[in-house]
Amino acid sequence: MVTYIIRRLLYSIPVLFVSSFLIFTFVATTTDPLEAAKMQPNVNKAAIALVQKENHLDKPIIERYGYWVQDAFTHDFGKTILGSRPILPDMLNRLKVTLQLIIAAEVLTLLLAIAVGVYSAVRQYSIFDYSMTTLSFLGLAIPVFWLGLILQIIFVNIFNKWGVRIFYTSGLDNVDPGTGLHFLIQRIQHLVLPVFTLATISIAGYSRFMRASMLEVINADYIRTARAKGLIERRVVLKHAFRNALIPLMTLAAIDFGTLFGGTVITETVYGLPGMGRYFIDALSGGETYVIMAWLMVTSVMVVFFNLVADVVLGFLDPRIRLD
Repeated sequence: MVTYIIRRLLYSIPVLFVSSFLIFTFVATTTDPLEAAKMQPNVNKAAIALVQKENHLDKPIIERYGYWVQDAFTHDFGKTILGSRPILPDMLNRLKVTLQLIIAAEVLTLLLAIAVGVYSAVRQYSIFDYSMTTLSFLGLAIPVFWLGLILQIIFVNIFNKWGVRIFYTSGLDNVDPGTGLHFLIQRIQHLVLPVFTLATISIAGYSRFMRASMLEVINADYIRTARAKGLIERRVVLKHAFRNALIPLMTLAAIDFGTLFGGTVITETVYGLPGMGRYFIDALSGGETYVIMAWLMVTSVMVVFFNLVADVVLGFLDPRIRLD
């Protein structure tokens, strides 16, 4: 197991280097962080030239990439081109918000999807099964940005009509977080709607996946043998069928956890959350090449890492798989 993990990590190093160079090339050749400044009347050309020189913007792409790699390893991704703010502290603050959002969404997704998927499989072709199938298709079809906007309209109208604020629809970074219970309540009120929005598509997909996996398992020969031995149905389902049906879902969930970092862009933008997704949008609109690269590399590392986690989890859950 240890040898397998080390080998996978070593394979990931050249993959990340190649992907980082390609991403840097595409970003650097399509964005100019000084474009808006150059268009200003009476712009100080000497100041523009100084910024270009300090940030190596006047160098070839290969040389600029080398400077970026040096900053990434020795200067915590360096500083922003405009404003000269350190990138890593800002990114870590945004990462905390995104992790809260993703972890809450993933926990909610797994709890609901597993419960719905198992019960739908056990009660196949029942009213509940048909109802959940319909809701799952709706959840897969609804655009994330549209769902977020609709939820905002609903709860804003509730507040305007009755003066009752159940959940906040924006402004997480404008509220004093406080401490203790006040912090927890404020955080819950701000994150419930984004978490539900982000989790909707995952719940729909995971529940269908769990239902299919459960149906495949409960029709297996060893399940029929367990029933023939006289075991009660609850024991057959929960002890024998559920564990094996859970294996592919856990693998999928581990992989999706890494890719959700890219999926938070729309949700955080709609709700104005100061997370990694909004950080990326702000950097992209401002042409901040180094901030964009830092965000993309963190996202790439997360995807690679959780793909490895998925393989390791699969090896632990399924003894038939050997990780050598």
